[in-house]
Amino acid sequence: MIGLTTARARLTQRLIARATGGGPVDLTSLEAVPRRLLRPLRRSGLDPVHRIGTSAPEPVHRLAHMFGMNIWLVSGHAEVKAVLADQRRFSNDIRPYVGAAGASVGGLGFTDAPEHTRLRALLTPEFTMRRINRLAPRIEAIVDDQLDRMEAHGPVVDLVEHFAFPIPFLVICELLGLPVGDRERFRSLSHARFDVTAGGAGAFGAISQSQLFLLDATRKQRVDPGDGLLGRILAAVGDDVSDEEVAGLADGVFTGGYETTASMLALGSLVLLRDRKHFELVRDDDTSIDRVVEEMLRYLSVVQIAFPRFAKEDLELFGKTIHKGDVVIAALSRADRDHRIGPDLGSFDPHRPPSSHVAFGYGFHRCVGAELARLELRIAFPRLVRRFPELALAAAPESLQFRDQSIVYAVDSLPVHLGGSSGSSKSS
Repeated sequence: MIGLTTARARLTQRLIARATGGGPVDLTSLEAVPRRLLRPLRRSGLDPVHRIGTSAPEPVHRLAHMFGMNIWLVSGHAEVKAVLADQRRFSNDIRPYVGAAGASVGGLGFTDAPEHTRLRALLTPEFTMRRINRLAPRIEAIVDDQLDRMEAHGPVVDLVEHFAFPIPFLVICELLGLPVGDRERFRSLSHARFDVTAGGAGAFGAISQSQLFLLDATRKQRVDPGDGLLGRILAAVGDDVSDEEVAGLADGVFTGGYETTASMLALGSLVLLRDRKHFELVRDDDTSIDRVVEEMLRYLSVVQIAFPRFAKEDLELFGKTIHKGDVVIAALSRADRDHRIGPDLGSFDPHRPPSSHVAFGYGFHRCVGAELARLELRIAFPRLVRRFPELALAAAPESLQFRDQSIVYAVDSLPVHLGGSSGSSKSS
């Protein structure tokens, strides 16, 4: 899930650069992403809109022809996995297409081997199960603190504001090793990054500012390394990695682990609240949480599309002719609802056999932080429903406003009535 919002911005830059002869583009001046490119992001509530345009799409079909290039959407489960696993014929490296801005593109999502292999090797030790599990007590404390704050603010609170967003933000700050005194400034730079609707143009400036913040944090930790991810990478490899590379990796970890997990916490809570039997399953059955989380990941697939792929050569893709330089977009949310891999995948059913979902992507660029996201969800949901066993929606479901033009699907607000507390969750 790392870096997908930035990928959206840079794909837009490439398209507009084509139209302007390849010259540099000031992204902060953009007012909107072309509407045709937003069609794969449309949902009705929690469900993807399967009809795009006037007809139901094939698993591989041309979404648009713009600025002299084809943009293809791949929505079938098998087809998505095939594209995401194909390093030989597809590239993630967007830098040749963004002119002068290419020099500043960083992070795992925009690189191919061998550069990707080198950069990912810097992160992998920080995301082993052993290292991730060491964060569990701190995650539990963060969740409990937020539940205390919710109770003090109640009886009606917004789960998005008081639960879904603070938890992953604080976890990522802990993971990166950002000083407590710097976190509020970092938070203030993070709000406008993830939407392409009205005001989305300002997100490009926000991206730049938060990246500069992380670059400054990296430079400080090169001099005085902390015990977080930034400090450990710098202490381990020193002069073999640049400040820009480390800051790019940190930005990828942030973008991949903040908005995505926040959306899962908010929308997952909505799933539990709209059907009491699912709420009670998590509340009463200690063994249920793993399968509930896996089904949530598949059912919600909050990261709607993967990094854009660029065809390295002319090729045939499931009966379609793709030309060198064409953009191929993999629709993860649609692939995880593909009727060819199982029945009734449009419903949430934690009792169904686990599926090979692509909520974290697939292949070479699969999300490096997948296990951290799972751990946060497995800790947060049981603590929430046991702390507030009478938790209920405080708004009509049809009144909820969703971010239906965002790569990371989300709900703007989720008002709930706490309905009384079972007491401190710290012993749960």
